[in-house]
Amino acid sequence: MDLLLMDNTLVVAGPDSVAWTGTAAPGTQYAGLRFAPGDAPTFLGVPANALLNHRVPLEELWSRGRTRKLLDRIRRAPDPAIALDEAVAELSQVPPDHLASHVLRGVRTGVLRDGGVLQLARRLGLSERQLHRRCLGAFGYGAKTLDRVLRMNAALDRARTGQGLAEVAAVSGYADQAHLSREVKALTGLAPRRLLA
Repeated sequence: MDLLLMDNTLVVAGPDSVAWTGTAAPGTQYAGLRFAPGDAPTFLGVPANALLNHRVPLEELWSRGRTRKLLDRIRRAPDPAIALDEAVAELSQVPPDHLASHVLRGVRTGVLRDGGVLQLARRLGLSERQLHRRCLGAFGYGAKTLDRVLRMNAALDRARTGQGLAEVAAVSGYADQAHLSREVKALTGLAPRRLLA
């Protein structure tokens, strides 16, 4: 999830389950902050699934005064991106969701690919339904979709270092380069080479 400054408006970009392409007038200036998976809902006070596939002005989630105060602080700064990052860091007084951290750790270490959702739920002392509900609130979608998104991001990071797509696919756990390409296209709307360009 992202918090974006688009000219003079703060917008929350919710989690996406499908490719999303936006448009803006020429000359629109952007600054943005990408939250770590699971962190935005505690900061915003809204479950992630309430924002799934949506772009929402921050003042629809917070009071107008609170939003205006953050926006004024960012406007006064010489670098809006740094000011946005610093302001969010200072305003993040809510402790992180520890269950979300455990889910992330489990997904990143491959528990889903080894034992599935049931194995992850058991490790966390939850039923599959409880795990799914908690994932919706923290990430906007279930653990399997989270795994797809995180694995694709890790693969794209490897590709950005210059590794070939076939090698990236093999190291990242995809069946082959075509599998990687289908996943990237499904999640971003672009083929890997075009996205990386």
